[in-house]
Amino acid sequence: MSDLSKDPVYIAEDLIAQDIDAYLLKHQHKTMLRFITCGSVDDGKSTLIGRLLYDSKMIFEDQLASLEHDSKAHGTQGQNIDFALLVDGLAAEREQGITIDVAYRFFATDKRKFIVADTPGHEQYTRNMVTGASTADLAVILIDARQGVLTQTRRHSYLVNLLGIRNVVLAVNKMDLVGYSQERFYEIVKEYSHFAAQLGMKAFLPIPISGLAGDNIVTRSENMPWYQGPTLLGHLEDAPINVARMQDEDFRMAVQWVNRPNLDFRGFAGQIGSGTVQPGDAIRVLPSGKTTTVKSIVTYYGTLDRAVAGQSVTLTFADEVDCSRGDVITRADAPCEVADQFEATLVWMDEAEMLPGRPYLLKIGTQTLTATVTEPKYEVNINTLEHLTSRTLALNAIGVVNISTDRAVPFEAYAKNPDLGGFILIDRMTNATVAAGMVHFALRRSQNIHWQALDIDRDAHAAIKNQKARVVWFTGLSGSGKSTIANIVEKKLHAMGKHTFLLDGDNVRHGLNRDLGFTDADRVENIRRVGEVAKLMSDAGLIVLTAFISPFRAERQMVREMMTEGEFMEVYVNTPLSVAEERDVKGLYKKARAGNLKNFTGIDSPYEAPVAPEIIVNTVELTAEDAAEQIIAALLAG
Repeated sequence: MSDLSKDPVYIAEDLIAQDIDAYLLKHQHKTMLRFITCGSVDDGKSTLIGRLLYDSKMIFEDQLASLEHDSKAHGTQGQNIDFALLVDGLAAEREQGITIDVAYRFFATDKRKFIVADTPGHEQYTRNMVTGASTADLAVILIDARQGVLTQTRRHSYLVNLLGIRNVVLAVNKMDLVGYSQERFYEIVKEYSHFAAQLGMKAFLPIPISGLAGDNIVTRSENMPWYQGPTLLGHLEDAPINVARMQDEDFRMAVQWVNRPNLDFRGFAGQIGSGTVQPGDAIRVLPSGKTTTVKSIVTYYGTLDRAVAGQSVTLTFADEVDCSRGDVITRADAPCEVADQFEATLVWMDEAEMLPGRPYLLKIGTQTLTATVTEPKYEVNINTLEHLTSRTLALNAIGVVNISTDRAVPFEAYAKNPDLGGFILIDRMTNATVAAGMVHFALRRSQNIHWQALDIDRDAHAAIKNQKARVVWFTGLSGSGKSTIANIVEKKLHAMGKHTFLLDGDNVRHGLNRDLGFTDADRVENIRRVGEVAKLMSDAGLIVLTAFISPFRAERQMVREMMTEGEFMEVYVNTPLSVAEERDVKGLYKKARAGNLKNFTGIDSPYEAPVAPEIIVNTVELTAEDAAEQIIAALLAG
């Protein structure tokens, strides 16, 4: 008979009965390990987590009762319980029998607390796996012993390594279905070792397990005496955690908000990302570069003599130094980099492909700014790791790109500091997260190129012309009448003595944009270039007229934001598709309908009508002359 007095569960229950405060204090000071289970479809991730929860006996009574009820309903008992019932929390997952989102579960042993992320195995849900891995200290990569190393195994391993998770367990599952074969286990380990070496993965721990039968999960398996390594739970209890490592790095804290409850107190709150800090330390605020010293460290429970990575605190300064949300506080003698251009790896997460040149929102640290992405330098082939030429990134693709932001941002390489090197991209129109990224390094040109102040500014250029610089942006379907109306507007303004210039879509494609086609990516770049030219011309004090289909709202908004407030006037030439197609002056609709002209707006490429343009012109109701008069009246009135 086993000695219950040595059983950790028995000891914990006994301590709870005798001294609940002592138990809670002991539990409070346990370390927390976050880990992720990932791999291909049906490798047994949910079953493994269920086994960990069940065999560690640290699950709640209602979970056990629910498990027992479900097992009886399924006609199973004892070892044959479907442990996935413990962790499949979503109704859709139950119905489909698959995991479609990240399911987080908490459990604890006598030594440590755990948060485990059960992530999807299907390729279409790779973005969910990245979400679960982004905060993990350790990854358990499962492999079905019958299937071996699959494409999704490689993809998840690549992402785990890319996200900086250095503690990796290769759990070769379902060993019971291959007769607990030592030969099969080492065959899989050898194959995976070759791939891991290509990744640059320095080490991983292979463990042969059976999630269903419980072999080597919590207790050592009698079926595999040839394996002498630790059990999975034993390794999880002893594995190092990232917070401890980050305490040895230089001090970094991204400011989340300025805490000012009264006029006598002004503090800067955030979570310490790395390093330690104490009153009297010399610190630097980035990107401004201003320096001061820490006056005090304040928390809800009082002041601290020292704070470390992972703690949320409020710092007060000895001097009145400007600091706001998004700024980063560092050691004065060890600041992080500040740049507005850097190279990064992107994991694309959206159904719609990446469009180089399109402005996205970039969230890094505690700030959000506007960024554009270049055409990929290369895309990674997950199976071979070779670098492929690509003009864009599709769903689940991984590639290396250059990123430009609208202002300088403090950052560090993701490999050194995930908090300041990891970011997400957000679609400005839908607010959907479209990509996760990891910064590599700043581009040298970001430090070598500086804005040159000029004595003659845009207002001076406009004043000498006795006008206000404006950009009138005509948008609408092909054949809507944009160029015709814009041409009339320019003639009338010229007759009034106004200084103008008309940028027409077809004309620009004969020169500046002759290298661009009509894919969505090319259309984005077309408008980006035209927007930059229009901005330069408005800086010269001109009234700039542009006549472009410009089918996407995001790019029109991008151009609007290039200009000063009130300078951009969007004119929507609202002509129904049927009317534009009936006109078909250039014969383009006929070609598109015949399949001889691909990516034609309104036929097989979308047009996103403006939501709130300054002027709407209905060419069915108005003549081109009347429309021009309406636009000029609004232009001169502004």
